[in-house]
Amino acid sequence: MKRTLYVLALGIFGIATTEFGVIGILPQIASAFKISIDKAGWLLSAFAIIIAVFGPFTTLLFSGMDRKKAMTFVLAVFTISNIISALATTFPVLLFARILPAFLHPVFWSIGLATAAAAVPSAESPRAVSIVFGGFTIASVLGIPLATFMAAMFNWQAAFVLCAMVNGISLIGLLVLLPPMPAIARISYGTQLQIFRKPALWSGLLLAFLMITAMYATYGYLAAYLGTVTKMNGSQISLMLLVFGISGVGGNWLAGKLLSKNIVTTTLVFIVLLCLAHVLVYIAGFQFVPMLVTICVWGFIHTGGFLISNVNVTIHAREAPAFVNSIFTSCGNLAVTIGAAIGGMAIARIGVHQIVWTSVGLLLLALLVGLFSRVMILRKTRIIEPII
Repeated sequence: MKRTLYVLALGIFGIATTEFGVIGILPQIASAFKISIDKAGWLLSAFAIIIAVFGPFTTLLFSGMDRKKAMTFVLAVFTISNIISALATTFPVLLFARILPAFLHPVFWSIGLATAAAAVPSAESPRAVSIVFGGFTIASVLGIPLATFMAAMFNWQAAFVLCAMVNGISLIGLLVLLPPMPAIARISYGTQLQIFRKPALWSGLLLAFLMITAMYATYGYLAAYLGTVTKMNGSQISLMLLVFGISGVGGNWLAGKLLSKNIVTTTLVFIVLLCLAHVLVYIAGFQFVPMLVTICVWGFIHTGGFLISNVNVTIHAREAPAFVNSIFTSCGNLAVTIGAAIGGMAIARIGVHQIVWTSVGLLLLALLVGLFSRVMILRKTRIIEPII
């Protein structure tokens, strides 16, 4: 069973590298096509917007298809789109090649996470999902820097060739190592849409939205913070980003283990610890060594946020696992986009050193939502034992 989880993690690694690998090569693309950097930024923004808007609908369309075939098709499209991107001679063609796989991105995520959760007993599902989420974490640590390195060593096209190779390897891994995975049972569209009538689902989505928005309001500008406040140079910033990602691998593993024991307590403790981590970032910001230590702590806590957010949403709709995962994916991408926008506005108004307080404020709101949800659960179930 673990083999299945690691193969799914490999697929997530390829998809995440494609989505975020473009971040480090935007300046080269802007220069190559003689466009502004903000216009080049649409290669990332359009990808996220497509996922946020169309994710649940495309997932519904694939809900009755053999899961292995659906995920294989998605990785094939990602591979082809990266090849087209590498060969693009105009920016509109490049943008089209980027947008094309974005429609299918939530299909792999939702099916992969739902498959991981269903592969083990329900109490162990958070830990199984954390293994698949590990593909995203490792992409942050290795995939994105590798894409940037390829562009620096050769050209921006080489970064897309790398992404095509990663997705191609993932595709072969799925074909060779996974057995046929027919849909367990065809769930009608109406049944899947019924999950929107659950107040607990909306509360979980609000909690996830606030948490992820808070995470990216500051993290999205980590490089700018380290350069402006801590006065680090480019190589030092790259090292800090790597340290942040590596420490996050352990945090993601621990989050999965703790969620298997108690979801509510793990969530509330995570919010408090992440809030304190942002305060530490503010205090240590001007000093190199304290900031290095803070980066390790921050990365360890931060990275588990996606997994924790996912579990808080999907636990309320187990009857439609793939569909609810696609809703979470849309929610997460929307939160990343809005978090980055809030962070940008904060920098313009109060300066980069003060940006951490936007995340602290959002996390406090998330804490209130989490506490309110716990009270509602206790009132509904009339028990005082920990909720799992």
